[in-house]
Amino acid sequence: MVVQTHSFTLSTPARQDFFDVTDEVVRFVQESGVVEGIVHAFTPHTSCCVLIQEESEDVTYYGTQLLLQDTLNVFAKIVPPARHEGQYLHPGPIHIKNAAELRGEHPSWGLNTDGHIVSSIIGRSEAVPVKDGAPVLGEFGRVYFGDLDAVRARERTVVLTILGN
Repeated sequence: MVVQTHSFTLSTPARQDFFDVTDEVVRFVQESGVVEGIVHAFTPHTSCCVLIQEESEDVTYYGTQLLLQDTLNVFAKIVPPARHEGQYLHPGPIHIKNAAELRGEHPSWGLNTDGHIVSSIIGRSEAVPVKDGAPVLGEFGRVYFGDLDAVRARERTVVLTILGN
């Protein structure tokens, strides 16, 4: 059995957005030499997600595919975007103090509670079967990384792991 791991980073803007990482997943599977198995895509960031969705050729002015923008719009109705302190219980004063003192974070960076909640609903990983040396995504399936933290531009990481023969 082969087990390999690969990680890569993405630069994300100060808005909620999705990034197609399918080509990176396909390349990793091909380079692994695994013919039958499973590839797992995961992000360690608690306000991010990984999902499989159909590619939508049309995009917003920001370049977000319409189906993914629709997804963000639906979640904004369920989990309203954090706009001001006190809107959600998190982050509390201790978190804001520690973030400033320990990590040099600005208090406004704590206005990402909605991203954390949506991430916990969508999930931070996807497992995709590998058959005949390729991920099984269906005719239109794509793997997307979503940064749901709208407060600042960031460097984000996706970790890929493959298991198989």
